[in-house]
Amino acid sequence: MECRSMSGVRDRAARQASAKGGVRVSIHRKTSCNCRANRGWYRHFKREQKLEVSGRSRNACTVRALAETPRSSPAIEEPACPVEERGLKCSVERSENFSLSNVVECKVPLSGLTPEALDEAYSRCGLVTEYYAKTFYLGTQLMTPEKARAIWAIYVWCRRTDELVDGPHASRITPKALERWEERLDALFEGKPYDMLDAALADTVQKFPVDIQAFRDMIDGMRMDLVKPRYNSFEELYEYCYRVAGTVGLMTTPVMGIAPQFSNEIEETYSAALALGIANQLTNILRDVGEDTFRNRIYVPLDELEKFGISEEEVMSCSLATPEGGTDERWKNFMKFQIKRARSRRS
Repeated sequence: MECRSMSGVRDRAARQASAKGGVRVSIHRKTSCNCRANRGWYRHFKREQKLEVSGRSRNACTVRALAETPRSSPAIEEPACPVEERGLKCSVERSENFSLSNVVECKVPLSGLTPEALDEAYSRCGLVTEYYAKTFYLGTQLMTPEKARAIWAIYVWCRRTDELVDGPHASRITPKALERWEERLDALFEGKPYDMLDAALADTVQKFPVDIQAFRDMIDGMRMDLVKPRYNSFEELYEYCYRVAGTVGLMTTPVMGIAPQFSNEIEETYSAALALGIANQLTNILRDVGEDTFRNRIYVPLDELEKFGISEEEVMSCSLATPEGGTDERWKNFMKFQIKRARSRRS
């Protein structure tokens, strides 16, 4: 599963949601799913979830609050996640200890890279972002040029990281390849980029208080995709969501910045950005259940499927349809519970 808020598929879904005034969450399977009942299930489910999730209203709860659930549903719990706490702490400390002198005098020069070459590196990142994530790119047009370029550089690194396990060469990726990618990450944070795209990020992390830990955590998320096709509990899934999506909030918040008049602890802002990334990832997981089965992956927690009386085999076979072409009530109830949890983390 990709760093999931960052792909062409997600971009198209985002455009559709924006046009219709709300988030769309659906289960789908590619066109090779020719069973008429399954196609009917998909169409019916799409209509049901559009009604369930559309609109701009949000639950009246704060970030990371616990959502109320019906008695028939499992309780929504807030999992403990030590790696998330570590990543948040590192990002906040980096932001608090960063000074303007870091911007004026970079600690490590990007040796051999002319200003013209660096501009070209950023331009390439902008082209990649515009092509693969048009709505994401549009958002950067509201930023200052310097901040927009930095966000492009971060996006491109995240996309390249994700492509290692979800791209066209994913079947040939080994743990050793991810080790080499992490070595490149360490090098670019030391001002020694491997290529032009790395150079843009190397320049960004010297100008903004971006901490390396969030990037390392995202690589660990890719490692999870190599070895872990199932998640037994939400606690396990939450760690994955932090690694592949919550980290994006920690990477980008230092670039976007915090309003000077904000008087609370900056950790609150970082926590909110982190929570939004996790909420988006949970939403993407719900939308992509059918697609993920083609990679032999089920991200929704197995213990929660069991509580709703749904088997792993039913998910993998995309068979949760009624004879009339509708959607199985167990699946609808399961999805309502999942949607409520995702919403509770966006609010």
